[in-house]
Amino acid sequence: MKNTLLLLVAVIMTKLVSAQYKPVDQGSEIKFTVNNFGFGVDGSLKGLQGSIDFDPQNAAAGHFDVTIDASTVNTDNSLRDSHLKNDGYFDVKNYPRIRLASTRLAPAGSPGNYTFTGQLTIKDKTKEVSFPFTAVPANGGMAFKGSFKINRKDFGVGGTSTISNELTVSLNVMANK
Repeated sequence: MKNTLLLLVAVIMTKLVSAQYKPVDQGSEIKFTVNNFGFGVDGSLKGLQGSIDFDPQNAAAGHFDVTIDASTVNTDNSLRDSHLKNDGYFDVKNYPRIRLASTRLAPAGSPGNYTFTGQLTIKDKTKEVSFPFTAVPANGGMAFKGSFKINRKDFGVGGTSTISNELTVSLNVMANK
């Protein structure tokens, strides 16, 4: 009984030490870059939701579970944006959110540098992603920055198209307590 009580106290203390953050749109940028006919096209997404448990001193105990609203896709071209929302691309009616959830966080070299390993889900297709990121205190919360490459076809986005298969996703996420 005593061991069970000690284990319970240890679990509670771990949760108290790990800071809980909420990702917010203000100050955040979720961007992607893809080539179309050989020209770079930039886009962005908004509508961050989820939770981030993160303590820079104990990254391995942390966890990210964040989603973004797929219907907010914005490439500064309304015709293209409408096309991207249709079933051949993001199919926002059936798959309104894109999810990124960590399975492992680890320190990576100098302070403030980490490695994210987790699952990216687009249109109910989930693939593992791993990328370096930074985490620094900012405005009473944390600022997380990282980028990674994905193959859009792994997620059933775009079918046969004039856009390249590979795209770069850049994250600059502000999270408040």
